[in-house]
Amino acid sequence: MVERRVTDGVRIAQLLSSELDGREDGALDRLAVTNADRSVEASPEGERAYDVERDGEAFARAFVHEDHVRIDIADDTAAVAPHVAGDDLRVATEGDGTALIVESGAAVKRAVDALGAAVDGN
Repeated sequence: MVERRVTDGVRIAQLLSSELDGREDGALDRLAVTNADRSVEASPEGERAYDVERDGEAFARAFVHEDHVRIDIADDTAAVAPHVAGDDLRVATEGDGTALIVESGAAVKRAVDALGAAVDGN
């Protein structure tokens, strides 16, 4: 049996959206995927796929690249970095903001856990 690694940005964004919508434990209960562009196509610069709200307010935006998803987090996100570990998941600092880079489907659950930590600032 051959294992297939999901590295398509659109598919990773879909998995991430499903995981965010499907989990309601702890801080994740406060997050919601909104304004989804169901026809989004990947680009090298990244195309906005959807927004993530926390308690009805802007929290993050997901952008689809050809081989990853970039999640730009709106507010102070120092809590994200300590929860990012393992392959295919990293934090990038861009100006005043922080981006969570998800490079495979296997990293989606860990990305959601890191976003959950950022919700409460833990």
